[in-house]
Amino acid sequence: MAADSDPESEVFEITDFTTASEWERFVSKVEEVLNDWKLIGNCAGSSTPEKGEFTSGTWGEKSQDIQFADFKFHITHHFLKQECEQENGKEQLEEDAFPLAMQDLLCMNNDFPPRAHCLVRWYGIREFVVISPGTNCEAIISESKCNLLLSSISISLANSGSQVPMFVQIQQKWRRVYAGECQGPGVRTDFEMVHLRKVPSQYNHLSGLLDIFKSKIGCTLSPLPPINIAIRFTYILQDWQQHAWPQQPPDFDTLLGGEVGGVEFGKLPFGACEETISELHLATTWPHMTEGIVVDNDVYSDLDPLQAPHWSVRVRSAENPQCLLGDLLTEFFKLCCRKESTEEVLGRGPADEEGKENSDLSSALSKLTEPTATVPISKLSVSNMVHSARKHIRRRRRVDESPLNTDVLNSILLYLFPDAAVEKSSENSKNRTFSCGKDENKNSDYNLFLQLKSAPSDSLTYRLALCACLVNYNHGGLRAVAHLWQEFVLELRYRWENNYFIYGLAAGPPDLRCCLLHQKLQMLNCCIERKRARDEARKALEGSRARERRVSGGRPPPESSTASGSAAREPSPGKSWDSWSDSEDEFFECLSDQGENEEKDGSKSKAEGRLHPYNNSTLLNSTEPLYVPVTQEPAPMTEDLLEEQSEVLAKLGTSAEGSHLRARMQSACLLSDMESFKSANPGCVLEDFVRWYSPRDYVEEEEEVEETGSRVVKGELSARMKIPGNMWVEAWETARVTPARRQRRLFDDTKEAEKVLHYLAVQKPADLTRHLLPCILHAAILKLKEEESAEDIPSVKRTIQQATAQASKLLHPLNPDYKKIEDFISQLMSMETAITRARSLKSKFASCEGGKEEDAEELEKFVSSLLEEPEVVVMGAGQGPAGSIIHRLFVSAQRAALLAPLDDDLVRDRKPAGGSSKVPDFPPPAGREILLRTCVPRPAPYSKALPQRLFCVLMREEFRLAGAFSSDTSFF
Repeated sequence: MAADSDPESEVFEITDFTTASEWERFVSKVEEVLNDWKLIGNCAGSSTPEKGEFTSGTWGEKSQDIQFADFKFHITHHFLKQECEQENGKEQLEEDAFPLAMQDLLCMNNDFPPRAHCLVRWYGIREFVVISPGTNCEAIISESKCNLLLSSISISLANSGSQVPMFVQIQQKWRRVYAGECQGPGVRTDFEMVHLRKVPSQYNHLSGLLDIFKSKIGCTLSPLPPINIAIRFTYILQDWQQHAWPQQPPDFDTLLGGEVGGVEFGKLPFGACEETISELHLATTWPHMTEGIVVDNDVYSDLDPLQAPHWSVRVRSAENPQCLLGDLLTEFFKLCCRKESTEEVLGRGPADEEGKENSDLSSALSKLTEPTATVPISKLSVSNMVHSARKHIRRRRRVDESPLNTDVLNSILLYLFPDAAVEKSSENSKNRTFSCGKDENKNSDYNLFLQLKSAPSDSLTYRLALCACLVNYNHGGLRAVAHLWQEFVLELRYRWENNYFIYGLAAGPPDLRCCLLHQKLQMLNCCIERKRARDEARKALEGSRARERRVSGGRPPPESSTASGSAAREPSPGKSWDSWSDSEDEFFECLSDQGENEEKDGSKSKAEGRLHPYNNSTLLNSTEPLYVPVTQEPAPMTEDLLEEQSEVLAKLGTSAEGSHLRARMQSACLLSDMESFKSANPGCVLEDFVRWYSPRDYVEEEEEVEETGSRVVKGELSARMKIPGNMWVEAWETARVTPARRQRRLFDDTKEAEKVLHYLAVQKPADLTRHLLPCILHAAILKLKEEESAEDIPSVKRTIQQATAQASKLLHPLNPDYKKIEDFISQLMSMETAITRARSLKSKFASCEGGKEEDAEELEKFVSSLLEEPEVVVMGAGQGPAGSIIHRLFVSAQRAALLAPLDDDLVRDRKPAGGSSKVPDFPPPAGREILLRTCVPRPAPYSKALPQRLFCVLMREEFRLAGAFSSDTSFF
């Protein structure tokens, strides 16, 4: 009793047979996916695909992951996108219509498509679903698992009513083995496959394959319905020895011969150093034949490629051929990752020699501080001391230590600075204009630098990029680039200190649309321009003073006895008046005191720095005309200085003190213009300045005078100018009466030039490469455009346009993504390969025996099609102009391969094409594809006549049979 009353004494095991198993869940999931993709029902009535549509049409793809227990699968729907067409409703409602895939099995319009999924090629279907093992999942090898999956898709198709064929990928993925099924109303098609490594001898021909096909369909009808046969043999041509490669790499050793050297440095090499086409595939096709027409067995074959009615050709490119432009860009891009500085790259020799060099430089600088009673000023410049020290350094350096050959370096410098050919001491060289060719601005290629943020194609920066790239590739690599950069910076310093404009830079302030290095060079040119203008003005002033002394009897004025005056009267030849001394700011400050004394006298002060009257206006407090003053030009700035200034202003914050300080920093130019205005217009007031400087801030109104009745124009400052603490009012009160020529310089060209030269001198070769990278990519795109225009390849032209748009996004950011730039260079290399491939094909198909103009046009069209399309039909097959050339290529390759050791016999036994029994015109086919089709009742003689198909692939190391066998499930 106690045992019976214990609730735990009896245990019941309950099995719930209504719970779905993992297999049932998998089947349900497949059905759900088919419903989501709307693959339910029949698509009968859709038009038959047109000829070639499988290749020219667009294929779509949908994919999703599904689980079978813990095993992941990918289920993918492949389909040919077709426009929806209105078909006859009777056809759509026909109950006995075959599924679309079964209709496609017999369609002959798209046999052997050159570019399609392997199942499309083997079965000719335009829509199907594939279930394949997921990523990192093992292959389905066991027969039980294969049968389980086939059962799953069979149940899914039956439950969902889908008539789309569904495949399961089995065995290893590289084998591309699929098994599948397609269901329709009362019919079913089974997709089966055989894959072997070797071709069985009894099935190595058409007769044996026909036996397999007949036995598989098992038709008992007599006579047997005709079997449609399509055969395609593929021959591969790999030997191009009979045709010389058209691209000859340039001889870099001769670039410096004669006067060619300077010119050749401006050209980028282009083209491949080897054949870019590795193979030519000739496909000979015999379509739409029946069993009795052709004989192909183990004894005899009628399948002669020359007699094939259809020829088609495709070319295979060599993998990563060596291309000159691509190698050039790749090697230059590698410099971006180097860490060495210029000094580390070039080296300074042993430690003791380094100590001597340092002593030379230190002694050069120490001489500047010693008494200079008898030493002329021209000998005291920093550059002369440094140059003399460098002469000692170079004497001790061995000739073989120089990375760049002297002739090469001179040629490069002459190319970069062509004005150096004229003697620098002549006035012609000194006054040489520095401008880029503006007549090219109409050309879109010339303005390409705006998109890429590089530099104009005729500028010094662009030419420097070309030279640095070529020097790196051909003349010594990193050390040669460092040497070139060092000499380039020395040349810039020489030009700055001797007032020579830098050739190849447009006049004006730095162009912020260009790369930073180009802006720096333009800034240096601005400094030279300002210094020259100041020197010329000083010389003109000294000349007028000299004339005054001669008129007054030769007595110099008292102020000319100052040190600066004596220095001005004895200018050093070829030297700037102010470049050797920075004391001019203090000198001008002293002169400005004189201006304050004059201001106390009011109207008695003498006006200075007038440009011209301003709109016939007069001063408000007098009848004197209002003059536009001579003002200082605003200081030019490069983008890094602008960014630095913006950061400084932003750090001042939003407090009252910070805002006031920010306003003062930004009003330096305003203060200078006020001082110039006061000097040009003695007795003026702030309202006069505002009328000229900012007319919108001076409001004028007409008022009627009651006594006389006349109307008088009166004006006042705007509300903005009347705000308490206005910066304009504060600046006007602090502004002194000082003409522009005696003001403290807004733009200290001496300091800015030294900053630029220092910035350039400390650049590492890697930094230089990053600066010049936009320019060299710009040059590469221009080179590709030039070469493509000669070949006229539409696909490459489109790719260049897309690449240009892509490059503009890559190069504009301050910190570009160098991984993406590396990928972009690879894209440029592929375009170079495509252009070179076009040249190779044109050279091989350039001539025809007949020499007819029609044949030449046909060959040209054939080559252009071969570049754009995956496979091109040869017009006239073996008898056409292209076919005869292809035939000769194969004959030459065959004889060169088989009879190369027997040169004498080759000459003796040479016969017309096809006439030599010793040497066949074509090699054995690399691949044979045989397609067998018929429509027979299966499995019983009284069943429906259904499509049967067998696709056979016979290769040297592959034998594949892909069969689609349909059977009647209603009458069997």
